[in-house]
Amino acid sequence: MVGAILVLSGAGLSAESGLKTFRAEDGLWENYRVEDVATPEAFARDPALVQRFYNERRADVAVARPNPAHEALARLQQAHGESVHLVTQNIDDLLERGGARDVFHMHGEVNSALCAACGHRWPAPDVMEAGHPCPACGAPAARPDIVWFGEMPYHMDRIQAALEASDLFVALGTSGTVYPAAGFRQMAQQLGIRTMEINLDASGALFDEVREGPASTVVPEWVSEVLNG
Repeated sequence: MVGAILVLSGAGLSAESGLKTFRAEDGLWENYRVEDVATPEAFARDPALVQRFYNERRADVAVARPNPAHEALARLQQAHGESVHLVTQNIDDLLERGGARDVFHMHGEVNSALCAACGHRWPAPDVMEAGHPCPACGAPAARPDIVWFGEMPYHMDRIQAALEASDLFVALGTSGTVYPAAGFRQMAQQLGIRTMEINLDASGALFDEVREGPASTVVPEWVSEVLNG
């Protein structure tokens, strides 16, 4: 064991489970314009469209299955408990279904609903509609519990504290050149924390170690090395 580890995962972790995500190069997400479905302004302008979009994402997640990378990260966490922190930009629950616990979902969760009026959270139904009432206050203000563009990611204070206490920062399936991975990498380097990138293709960012290949292959290999080291 190398000590305390923080793993930040992105789209590349769940891609092999069949989940497509936002593609920055063309500004589309499942053939929708990002500004039409993933901003507070979009929800205010056309809540029915936004709800329909996340209903589709929820259905996609429901039929997806954890892949060997999710399961390997869960084994790592189970073996070393509080010294392993799993942070994800993904809105699916595949890490949890793979056996992980206490995952920091910095961009929210598609299976959670949030009341824009009172802040209450509850398990999202399969289908949410515009004007869906909050079960706590009754306001017709239910929205997906997702961090949209222009909103502050969740758990940032706890993530920063976990990173500062880590001996290794791993960026997994996410570009090391854009926020938040770039910011975490830079912070780790300033603190003298070792950094590693695991990606299908290297991002070109400066990491102490880079491993290329499919997450379902590379992550289990790396986890085995850590557990047997």
